[in-house]
Amino acid sequence: MSNFVIQIYFHMFILFKKELQAFFSSLAGYIVIGIFLIITSLFLWVFPTNYNIIENGYAQADGLFALAPWLYLFLVPAVTMRLFAEEKRTGTMELLYTQPLTALDIVLGKYFAGVALVLISLFPTIIYYLSICFLAEPIGNVDHGAFWGSFIGLAMLALVYTSVGLFASAITNNQIVAFLIAVIGCFALFLGFDLVGSTFNSGLIESIISWFGINYHYESMSRGVLDSRDVIYFFSVTTIFILFCTKIIKR
Repeated sequence: MSNFVIQIYFHMFILFKKELQAFFSSLAGYIVIGIFLIITSLFLWVFPTNYNIIENGYAQADGLFALAPWLYLFLVPAVTMRLFAEEKRTGTMELLYTQPLTALDIVLGKYFAGVALVLISLFPTIIYYLSICFLAEPIGNVDHGAFWGSFIGLAMLALVYTSVGLFASAITNNQIVAFLIAVIGCFALFLGFDLVGSTFNSGLIESIISWFGINYHYESMSRGVLDSRDVIYFFSVTTIFILFCTKIIKR
């Protein structure tokens, strides 16, 4: 039994490695990472906007964590749109079932590959944090808790966006359609509940509805407080979309 489990994990790793290599064997992976880093760098250090760290005069990276969810709203679907749609379009989906893998194993292998690419684009932003630490007066006078809370929150957001994008790719064989569905789905989860809640006059009802949206929990983590309820929320939404995706693949 243990050898069978090891064999499954081995084939999952092969699938994960295959998908990650596919990203970097073409321009897709480099474009996603490059666009994210270039745009955030320009807004944080060059363009004279409210996000500019130098212009604001405060040793904080709030601009990064305000921009990133909107950038990932388009970049993550661009990463995930091909994961299943391309397999279905080219007819290679059946080849995956020749391996000793269940539908869930296949979904997880592709999911973790997508997550890995998104997180690879996020890790270089730690350079911004180090730069801010050196620019602060005195050196290191930075709200470390807020930065790392926001950083973890952004990583959690990436987990959810990737699961939504994977689900969108599983329900169609057209990459453009998968991209559009993923963008709409991610936007609905990120800001949709806030927009619906704002239509009510009752603050309590607005708060309850907003609680179901990503933004509510993302902002909570951005304050530097890692509440287990926020972490459970992100993992729960991610799990739901992975299970939905698995159901689609089984069919």
